Amino acid sequence: MDGVYSALARIPTFRDVRPEAVELEPLSSLTNATYKVTANGLAYTLRLPGKDTYEYVDRAAEEHNARIMAAAGVNAKVLYFDATDGTMLSEFVEGVSMTETMFRDELEAPARVALALKRVHHLGPVFKSRFDIFAMIDVYLGILRKLRAPLPEDYHEVEQGAEAVRRALEASPVPRSPCHNDPWPANFLDAGGRLYIIDWEFSGMNDPMWDLGDLSVEAGFGLEQDRVMMEAYYGVASPPALYSRLALYKAMSDLLWALWGLIQHANDNPRYDFLTYALRRLRRCKTLMSNTDFGRHLDTVRVRR
Repeated sequence: MDGVYSALARIPTFRDVRPEAVELEPLSSLTNATYKVTANGLAYTLRLPGKDTYEYVDRAAEEHNARIMAAAGVNAKVLYFDATDGTMLSEFVEGVSMTETMFRDELEAPARVALALKRVHHLGPVFKSRFDIFAMIDVYLGILRKLRAPLPEDYHEVEQGAEAVRRALEASPVPRSPCHNDPWPANFLDAGGRLYIIDWEFSGMNDPMWDLGDLSVEAGFGLEQDRVMMEAYYGVASPPALYSRLALYKAMSDLLWALWGLIQHANDNPRYDFLTYALRRLRRCKTLMSNTDFGRHLDTVRVRR
């Protein structure tokens, strides 16, 4: 805990607070170290950056985007941010983290989250950063080479499919919007009916459909939940072309986060079995890309103008 107290000592809010007057409670996090900090009757969330996250997270962009989302009432209020190392203090939101179970059991959950993401997407060109999945893949591959981490055979088997997706998306570009880019269920907090979106590490301007596709994968949506999500987002029954775009991003979600998982494994991150996680996502990506429908989705997206 010494690192936690030394981090708090740098934050003006805690400059005159004695360590023994601080109560710490570890919070769930896959890469960073996150704590609920209680002092003087007030609760905060302290985020300490994970090992080597500086290699793939732009902390200055994260601060900019997180503060904008807090001002819009989407994110928890940011009280302190050190862009040199990623230490962040924010107001603690007393809420319930959403889970796959909640999405499965609550019929309106996909719609609620889709509308929360739509609000983010409609805020205009407010993010300085850009999230490009293919550039991110190149960054992750470079990190894995640096770590001398071998790539699984399943990765090499989906490289050609990923290139086909890139060409299809380039042939059918859409305007970029502010996106969260990591809509993992636990990044949504239900605070008495109000939905917060936290953890803006990967935020940047992107195709909004990425957020919907990634949400579908991370929350384990089936066809009916995809339909509820898409109809809530667009307000009407969505045309097949949009479902094809969604399908391409679902495959790329598995590919991108599989590489991220391989980096966590190579960095000996002890919080999860990241090798199993990465291999599972690669296998799922391969299954999606080998499906006969995948070629149809590529063609549909490629010819759409």
